Amino acid sequence: MNTPQSASLVMHGGFSAPASQQADRIQPDGRTPRDSHAALQSPTDQGRHAPVPLAGSSSAAPTGSDLMIVIHSLRGGGAERVAADMAAWWVAHGCRVSIVTQTSAADDAYALPEGVQRHALSLAGESGGPVRALWGNLRRIRALRRLIQQQRPAIVLGMMTRASILAVIAARGQGCRVIATEHTHPPIQSLPAAWLRLRRWAYPRADAVIALTQGTAQWLDAHVPGVRAQVIPNAVRWPLIEGEPVRDPARAPGRRRLLAVGRLHPVKGFDCLLRAFAQIAGPFANWDLTILGEGAQRAELEALRDELGLRGRVSLPGRVGNMAAWYGASDLYVLSSRAEGLSNTLLEAMASGLPCVAFDCDTGPREIIRDGIDGVLVRPVQDPDALAAGLCELMVNPGLRARHAGRALDVRDRFGTARIMALWEQVFQGRRVG
Repeated sequence: MNTPQSASLVMHGGFSAPASQQADRIQPDGRTPRDSHAALQSPTDQGRHAPVPLAGSSSAAPTGSDLMIVIHSLRGGGAERVAADMAAWWVAHGCRVSIVTQTSAADDAYALPEGVQRHALSLAGESGGPVRALWGNLRRIRALRRLIQQQRPAIVLGMMTRASILAVIAARGQGCRVIATEHTHPPIQSLPAAWLRLRRWAYPRADAVIALTQGTAQWLDAHVPGVRAQVIPNAVRWPLIEGEPVRDPARAPGRRRLLAVGRLHPVKGFDCLLRAFAQIAGPFANWDLTILGEGAQRAELEALRDELGLRGRVSLPGRVGNMAAWYGASDLYVLSSRAEGLSNTLLEAMASGLPCVAFDCDTGPREIIRDGIDGVLVRPVQDPDALAAGLCELMVNPGLRARHAGRALDVRDRFGTARIMALWEQVFQGRRVG
């Protein structure tokens, strides 16, 4: 990808304020804009291209974009919500932002603010064999390439593995910076061999590769030659935004609630959680378990709940949009996942002042919870006995719950949106973070 080798990232209300307004603002790395201006005049060793000059100010309605976010869909999920949140942040700060999906916009679970351009390629679908898969992906690349040529974005940001690979290929030679991101720890991904090979080809050709956790960054560095991954965690959304559907979180007087949130999918470990709760439901007769979320495992989980005799103690209300109310009406949060990237719901629960118990997965919870300070990390992973013991530690001790809850609020600063977007700004400018 041939990119102009000059000009700093001072642009149309975008990733940096106008130069005349930056003189006294300290950058995230401690330098002043005057210090960093010179570093933005020539290629750095942090990416394949120098910072790209973005769209200039104009009184006419913009037809292109400064930032193009490419993702399979906005149907729901952590990466999808992060994409919507990033778009909202940057458009609010004067950038021209577009989001591109393979699915129809009719499937969106997350509303985009006014000003975000929405492009639905409507090319999602089952592969139906290697030949159809190859043809389908060629169509997706061609469609995305045409859109990049029309929009002329300064930065193309791929969200998750496949979207990142398609973005790198489609943007070849288009003069834009391309950033690839991993939102799932690769060892737990089920990617076909062809996509694994494409990742090894594409990621070294991206201008930056971003992981959510140190563990994922280390894996990428070790298994994808030529990659020097950087770590930018998800920002915690605070205050939480209310959406649909709205469900009443009220509980009966005197009852306490243990809350879990996530897709009803085997990776979330809700079967293990049910077995752990079955062990402690008797001694903690005033506690109930609520699992929020929807997914293909619903029937299986409901059957297991009934088999364990927990029908009156465990509820699965489905997906809810008024999460703040549910966090506020709960006493303890549990993350039972077999594997995680960086859990948005764990961040939200802690930001809401909930004490938390989580399995110590290979990546994720250990980079959020400070064990014994603002939560409890449980080992070994997927051991119902260990999870039951971790839950008991807090359920039996209201004073300990209160102390953990007070320290949990620190995530509002540790993972605050302004702090995380400052890291993204560095990457957009061609500098490394960390």
